[in-house]
Amino acid sequence: MTRINVTVDGVTYEEDVEPRLLLVHLLRDRLGRTGTPIGCDTSNCGACTVMLEGRSVKSCSVLAVQVDGQDIVTVEGLASGGTDWHPMQRAFHEEHALQCGYCTPGMIMAAIDLLKDDPDPSDEAIRKGLEGNLCRCTGYTNIVRAVRRGAHSMSQDPEAAAAGARSAEEL
Repeated sequence: MTRINVTVDGVTYEEDVEPRLLLVHLLRDRLGRTGTPIGCDTSNCGACTVMLEGRSVKSCSVLAVQVDGQDIVTVEGLASGGTDWHPMQRAFHEEHALQCGYCTPGMIMAAIDLLKDDPDPSDEAIRKGLEGNLCRCTGYTNIVRAVRRGAHSMSQDPEAAAAGARSAEEL
């Protein structure tokens, strides 16, 4: 066992983990962050995407021991004070950008990361930016509209938009 310290959604945890434990299993099974689903366990679907040090990663492709001393934000940690939705979460709801909802947390996290590099992406750039996240239900049209709406909302409310990029001290 290896002892790690990790901050998830503003809370610091000290955990003893096996070196082979995946981050997604640490989040779900040990820390109760069930908003991060296990999709494929092979990094193909992107459902388990979280922010690690402010950038999106597929948590099924990261070992828990690799995140020692780092900050993670899950889809649950995006909400301001745990109650107000992040602008991207609201946009996905308003644009009906989900059906079964399984891919939604990963799509939202990947979209927020995409907007860090391109705050006003074209539809083509959105599709390219989300290509590592799969949805089997929606056909992506509403997802693209949601990302566009989320980008607009985030540009209008930079403080709320920054929630996914904040460090643990700021959360």
